[in-house]
Amino acid sequence: MSTQVLRLLAGLIDDAAVFPPGSASLPAAVAAHRRHRDSWYADLVGPLLVPASAVVAGELGPLVDPAEGLVIGLIGDTGIERLPAALSALTPAGVTARQIEVVVAKRGEDPQPGLAELLKLTRRGGPDVYAELPLTFGLMAALDTLTAARADGVPVAAKFRTGGLAAELFPTPVELAAVICACRDRGLPFKLTAGLHHAVRHRDPETGFTQHGFGNVLAATLAAADGAAVDEVAALLAATDPVPLIDRVRAGRDADRPLWVGFGSCSISEPLTDLIRLGLVNGGDA
Repeated sequence: MSTQVLRLLAGLIDDAAVFPPGSASLPAAVAAHRRHRDSWYADLVGPLLVPASAVVAGELGPLVDPAEGLVIGLIGDTGIERLPAALSALTPAGVTARQIEVVVAKRGEDPQPGLAELLKLTRRGGPDVYAELPLTFGLMAALDTLTAARADGVPVAAKFRTGGLAAELFPTPVELAAVICACRDRGLPFKLTAGLHHAVRHRDPETGFTQHGFGNVLAATLAAADGAAVDEVAALLAATDPVPLIDRVRAGRDADRPLWVGFGSCSISEPLTDLIRLGLVNGGDA
């Protein structure tokens, strides 16, 4: 692993270039992802996230040389029931799905039926599967279901939304802290999506929404893994001063990242620039 990227940050940012607000074309995203994988900061970057609809439509195959061994994360935008078709379409293209991510319920819906459907399709030894759960009705019971499945050897975990185009899609620091601690208590890994373009919590001047910082989440997760209570975790999520966040990240720099698998960003350069400015990544030949 490169000495320019801390072990703690390995694979933190999945390449979500084709998703809003970036919305790159798939050919442009594949070309850019190759550059990321060949860069000095490659250890920071996870797989390219590709919608299942594009895979089923045959849009990915012509862009890939089977010999290159492209690794992707499959985003189930066509629903749980269409995931097998998308996975089958990857094999001729020489593409490997490292992970599958899919929404199992809308806000206010019981996530258990969707989870049951997803678990029927999830096999031991297959790719990791992340069930996107709404931070509303039935959440804790859904976490219990995922925890029981993992204990049975099924490679499933949780995914939560931390932003979007509506205010209710942004959990408060206390709400997010409670979820992080709930995952900690269950030994349950989780992913996050949306609203994490910058390292430190801030107000977006265009939308007026206060965005979570991925540095806040990293510091908060480290604290949770060390046994911190919800209020301490929430305080780190709410912090706008980067100093305590940097200090906690540097203290854990040489360890594997606990609990938090990572997040998808439509821009790799924005979070990378923040990490360089904060001195958490060695910009070297950037």
